[in-house]
Amino acid sequence: MILFLILLLAVFQCTITQYLVENPDYYQLGAYTCETEDFRSMRLGQLIAGEKELDFDMLTALMIQNDYDLRELKSTDYSSRLLQARRPADYRKLKQAYETVLGDLQYFPVPRSGDPSVPDVQFEDGWMDKRTYKSGAGQSGSGGADGAGAADGRENKGRGHEGCDIMGAKEPRGFYPVVSMSDGVVEKVGWLELGGWRLGLRSPRGAYLYYAHLYGYSRDWKEGDVVKAGELLGYMGDTGYSKVEGTTGNFDVHLHVGIYFKTDHFDELSVDPYWILKYLEKYRFTYRY
Repeated sequence: MILFLILLLAVFQCTITQYLVENPDYYQLGAYTCETEDFRSMRLGQLIAGEKELDFDMLTALMIQNDYDLRELKSTDYSSRLLQARRPADYRKLKQAYETVLGDLQYFPVPRSGDPSVPDVQFEDGWMDKRTYKSGAGQSGSGGADGAGAADGRENKGRGHEGCDIMGAKEPRGFYPVVSMSDGVVEKVGWLELGGWRLGLRSPRGAYLYYAHLYGYSRDWKEGDVVKAGELLGYMGDTGYSKVEGTTGNFDVHLHVGIYFKTDHFDELSVDPYWILKYLEKYRFTYRY
């Protein structure tokens, strides 16, 4: 009886998998899946975030088979054979998008303090929460600070929050160090009305990594400078929300982390960094500060 039930379950699973492969609308796999909110939400969940390294074939297949939400995932068992056989171009394109966004990331951007009395940083998933800012007023509106919009600095009135804020507890501006999450090249640096002192890096696979509201830089960064993963970039601050360079104090000290990538229809499309940061938490330096 048990053997019969196992065989019946196996047949059922094969039938369902075949159905999914032949009915792409059911699981939303197409040429532009990476532009959808489902992809951009990056819901890796605890199980995948706990992986030592990401297997992108596994990640892609699991995302497709679980409606792009792995927060309730119980097992990493997967098969991509039928997906790759029936939808090879779409599957490869989606896998490449995951590799672009995640493949170069090596370190959590804020090191842990070696002093146990120093409060650790905290962060929550606030992606696409409403943000408001009146240009020129030098003040935040409802709900805290945002960094750049797509393409580093597009100003969106009433825009959604295109990143994740790592909060610096009650420590002063300039206290927490900020390191590079990946290798890369400096693409943008200096003052930005929304982002304050910011640094934008392009990773080898093409992701744009945006660090905003810095209080100061570790050195005189120039566009084109090469950055190594884990290299000190600067210090967490509260700069921005003003056209006046050097403005501070319009919101709590924090680091805004933004991650963007290029698609067929967008030069810079944001993804939610929250679960990505959860994955990177295991890879943190310990600094003396």
